[in-house]
Amino acid sequence: MASGDEDDPIIEEIDVYLAKSLADKLYLFQYPVRPAIMTYDNVNHLAAKIKPKQQRVEVDVSMDTMSPNYCRSKGEQIALNVDGATYDETNTYSAKMMDKQTFTSIQATTNTSRYAAGVFRKGELHVTPLTGILQLRPSFSYLDKADNKTREREAANEGGDSSQDEAEEEAKAITVRFARPESEQARQRRIQSYEFLQRKQAEEPWVHLQYHGVKDGRSEHEKQYLFCQSVDASENSELVKSPKEYLSMLMPPLAEEKVAKPVGPSNVLSMAQLRTLPLAEQVKTLMKNVKVMPFANLMGLMASGVDQISVLRCIQQVALLVQGNWVVKSDVLYPKNTCSAHSGVPAEVLCRGRDFVIWRFTLERSVMRKEIASIIKLPPEDVKEFLEHVAAPRVNRGWEFLLPTDVDFIKKHPDVAHRQSMLWLGIQSKLEKVFNFCKEDFIPKNSSQPELVHMSGDQRLKMALERAKETQLSLQKDLDARRAENAVRIKREPTSDREDEPMDTSSSSAPNGSLNGYPASSHHFDQVNGGSPASAPSPELQDFVKNTFRKHFVLTLNELKRLFNLHLASLPPGQNVFHSISDHLLQDAVLLCQCKQILVPFPAQSKAAPDEQKVFALWESGDDFDNHRRQLYDLFSKSFRVRRSMIQLKLSQELGDVSKTDVDRVLHDCCTSYAGCWYLKGTAPS
Repeated sequence: MASGDEDDPIIEEIDVYLAKSLADKLYLFQYPVRPAIMTYDNVNHLAAKIKPKQQRVEVDVSMDTMSPNYCRSKGEQIALNVDGATYDETNTYSAKMMDKQTFTSIQATTNTSRYAAGVFRKGELHVTPLTGILQLRPSFSYLDKADNKTREREAANEGGDSSQDEAEEEAKAITVRFARPESEQARQRRIQSYEFLQRKQAEEPWVHLQYHGVKDGRSEHEKQYLFCQSVDASENSELVKSPKEYLSMLMPPLAEEKVAKPVGPSNVLSMAQLRTLPLAEQVKTLMKNVKVMPFANLMGLMASGVDQISVLRCIQQVALLVQGNWVVKSDVLYPKNTCSAHSGVPAEVLCRGRDFVIWRFTLERSVMRKEIASIIKLPPEDVKEFLEHVAAPRVNRGWEFLLPTDVDFIKKHPDVAHRQSMLWLGIQSKLEKVFNFCKEDFIPKNSSQPELVHMSGDQRLKMALERAKETQLSLQKDLDARRAENAVRIKREPTSDREDEPMDTSSSSAPNGSLNGYPASSHHFDQVNGGSPASAPSPELQDFVKNTFRKHFVLTLNELKRLFNLHLASLPPGQNVFHSISDHLLQDAVLLCQCKQILVPFPAQSKAAPDEQKVFALWESGDDFDNHRRQLYDLFSKSFRVRRSMIQLKLSQELGDVSKTDVDRVLHDCCTSYAGCWYLKGTAPS
């Protein structure tokens, strides 16, 4: 013994025994709402039951209805509310009076490894580990039963004819919904939910018990198991631990309990975490969560020093411009191979429906939900979700776009606005084909639209060439006037006796100085003077048309516009050289680039849109198959569908022996096969 312990001598030594007979059955009951001096030892216990896995206990104890503190009328009223006026075996109170009370337990702690019950006898301490520590509180489940009885009585009083109710139930439509695959994160949230825990608790059956009082003989017998049954010294192992180690075993240091953090929603991300992502992912994450946002607000959420041009480039990849504000694209919200959480509709169908909703907001501020649903034909829950992304309901006005039109952004970035408008034209053409509608059906009546004049491709080409020729003559006159003025002031050389030669305005790129039978002076005029009239296609537009037709050979006007919109969307910001390209100007560019319009005789009942019935084909590509393609075009100018045998016969009659490989090459370049017949590209029935 150390010298410091001499003033604290050992008075008595007590042997400690570990009793294990009740190690897995011993519980400590606590009654936190009742004073310690008021025990339940002398109260009659009517019943008891337990769920061992959950360590949940329920005990029914009787109430002294003869006590002066008991309100008899109140007890009868509670029994009447719970059980009703009729007697039944399932009644909670058989005496038609609240004569018992139920106690329900909750766990005071989940870790009882440091707790034990000890009994001291004859200088020996016998310790038994506790299985659980439970707190018993009064249960008020009888009030829930009374409320259910009240609702049942009200429903019975308000209910009508049962046969009529059955008929109405039979007439109701049944909506079938398919659950989408559950992710691991969603499964963890479901397991931790209150509803799941309640269901798991209800699955474990109750084990009914028999209660024995404190002074009962069975209780006295069970108390003997609190003592160690074997106290033979030969079985006791020698303690070889040091006092410090033994003390740490008796009182281990407190370990910090790891509290399981609840799984948060997948769409919650702090700004600190957000700024660790690449710029493109930052923009995508913000737009996916916010759905619609002005560009100024987006820049405000970016870190200081972020380049505005870079953000503009990123936002165009994940969002579309609507009324000067950015709305997240549908395929970002509904990725491929996913489905609706409400109805199980595939993502592809959801994207088409949502694109139609957003496109409508490019035309007007407010839309009607019923009108939207009647066209896209999706479940009401999905339609409502689309609208809630970008709009808010207004009284007598339907759904109004959430944000005011951002005019400042449109003025500051006209190239981006123009590129987005071209992109919307491509989306509109797809939607018109899918949902079978016309844009004019949705244009407000009070908006003034220019009157459309339909002309053939040859007429538009003639008008464009005449305008170009007039401009050329005007410029030629100005040039002659300048030359005459210079001739007065500048003395000619003696060796030059000839007159000034006029400017060569013939086209060297087309045979015989013409293109498809029309003078090609306007194209050459652009090359000589370094500029183009406002009404003539620009060189950049003609280059795009040439490259496109050399790749596809045959295109409808609708498909050409789609490819042009994709080309505009692929251009980087600030490098857009196309401005206000109308359908007429695009067709003029086609006819100026060795192409012709094929007048395909579509049937009267054809569902093809007007832009799909305008078919253009490359007439001269410079390869060995120009003649083959022209003979093919001639066949399709007489019928909108042709069989392969007719094509083979036509080519053999006009060009001699044509191999199968050559026929396959021409058909691959210009046609598509459908139901045993061949159609020009874009004209096959969908």
